[in-house]
Amino acid sequence: MTSKAQLISMFNAGISAVSGRESVINALKRTSNFKPDMIVAVGKAASGMCLGAQAVLGSDIPALVATKYGHGDPALIDNPVISTIESGHPIPDENSLKAGQMLLDTVSAMSTDSTLLLLVSGGASAIAECLPKDMTLTDWQSLNGQMLASSMNIAEINFKRKAISLIKDGRLLGNFTGKEVMTCAISDVEGDDISTIGSGIGDANRTTAKFELEVIASNQIARDAVAAHANSIGFTVRNNSESLYDDVFKLGTEIGALIRPADKGVYIWGGEPTITLPVNPGNGGRNQSLGLALAKEIAGIDNISILVAGTDGSDGPTDAAGAIVNGATFRHANEAQQALDKANAGDYLEKVGGRFVTGPTGTNVMDLVIAIVE
Repeated sequence: MTSKAQLISMFNAGISAVSGRESVINALKRTSNFKPDMIVAVGKAASGMCLGAQAVLGSDIPALVATKYGHGDPALIDNPVISTIESGHPIPDENSLKAGQMLLDTVSAMSTDSTLLLLVSGGASAIAECLPKDMTLTDWQSLNGQMLASSMNIAEINFKRKAISLIKDGRLLGNFTGKEVMTCAISDVEGDDISTIGSGIGDANRTTAKFELEVIASNQIARDAVAAHANSIGFTVRNNSESLYDDVFKLGTEIGALIRPADKGVYIWGGEPTITLPVNPGNGGRNQSLGLALAKEIAGIDNISILVAGTDGSDGPTDAAGAIVNGATFRHANEAQQALDKANAGDYLEKVGGRFVTGPTGTNVMDLVIAIVE
């Protein structure tokens, strides 16, 4: 098996461990007495999470699924008791406002003796939104674009989103007058804080209903599964840490300095880097930029291969999950550097065969970097 194939197999092992469907199944099997009257699922992993709930609870429970374009599952769309809406991410659109209103209307209409299962995953901040009357969609899109292009991390961005939204920061469940709600969340934030996941759309800080919360999947679970798989195919795992919380170029330099002289083995990092975009950025996302920055650090070294990818299968506004690079990736040095400077890593990586494309994965637990030193 080639190093590239080994990296992909490790990444896939991590993804399988945090599958939206399987994570919900496991969580609900641990809560055998919970039988909701309604299922609401929102985020990039919403379809898989709803399918998991159906597998345990049955397919006759009404459900509302709000997810990113291309992430809806035909099995849900064909079910007459399930309403599915797809919308924009990372920039919200008209459908995001429709989805947000559908969530609010559904939760608000539930009776006082009802129970609700709320399934939340990353991406919910853009996928579903309700805005105050003094905020237009155009204004909201502009503000989101500015924040995403800056060096702000997800906690800082979601803090601003919560201050404006009518359904975030616990406001959605603040409109639930039923007797019990259970939130199952897939974490895509540092610390797995429900007040930050999806900008707090699953938080119960404003409801009087009985509330149960379970974070059912996280970056740590994914990283541990990567490490276990690496061990199973004969590698020694030298590093397994959640530390990707800085600018992609700073992280590239730091990881490069660590990995170049490193002992043979597998090195794993998780988290969510930041990137400051130039005016008129090119094609790519933070993972493709980090991958190309790492390729620069290991240029000419023939015993290191690195995978950098978003666990949701998408990297910024592209169809790639990230990049797989080695010592030959940066071989067109001038062109590669220009791609880094212009945030156009995607086009360069496509030219040299370094883009990593998975399609929607059914989960979202931030990003993974996996390196093999041979």
